[in-house]
Amino acid sequence: QEWKNTLATWDPQDFCNISKIILPTDTYWSPPIFILERVNGQNSNLDYMAVMHNGSFNSTQAFQVTLTCSLMILKFPFDTQTCNLSIASFLYPVTDLVMKMRRTPAEMMKDSQSYFLTDGEWKFTNLSIIEYIEELDDGEFSLVTFMISMERRPTLYILNLILPTCALYLLDMAVLFGPSSLEEKINFQIAIILGSSMLAVILNNILPTSSNKPPVIGTH
Repeated sequence: QEWKNTLATWDPQDFCNISKIILPTDTYWSPPIFILERVNGQNSNLDYMAVMHNGSFNSTQAFQVTLTCSLMILKFPFDTQTCNLSIASFLYPVTDLVMKMRRTPAEMMKDSQSYFLTDGEWKFTNLSIIEYIEELDDGEFSLVTFMISMERRPTLYILNLILPTCALYLLDMAVLFGPSSLEEKINFQIAIILGSSMLAVILNNILPTSSNKPPVIGTH
């Protein structure tokens, strides 16, 4: 966060050429912000901010946040999810506080990609930023929304779910139209049904239950 306070200025030549000082966050006013989609999180203990001689304040706080996100898993495991992170300050109307982004979405996306040190289940694909004004009952407030797009890595699900499912269906067709006896076909069909049931249980444990539409692989 960066902002200016015209009442907190000084001439460095009058103070041993000191142009920057570090102060606790509660020493001066700082803009209070809220994350609308936040469920819980852990704040950092870095409660300090840098003050420049021209009245420029700089505060950096790192914290981990868990957000709520609406999922669309119809194309699982080849799905792409978009989650929003909205930052607002409902204590001050837009006449007193307006939030603006200092960096472009491309710069922030480049920095965000550098934080992914391991190849996990999700791949960070895009970041969009929307700055807008929201009207509430008692006034207008400034908001900034980060639209984060994540793409699922499907390799593990292809090997563990899709290929075994296709193999079971091919085996089912081969047994159904094969020259085997009726008793052998029934035994094979029972084994295939049990295998399909186990795959369905595995798929049910993997998929989230917050989606409005079930995945195609689950319906077929």
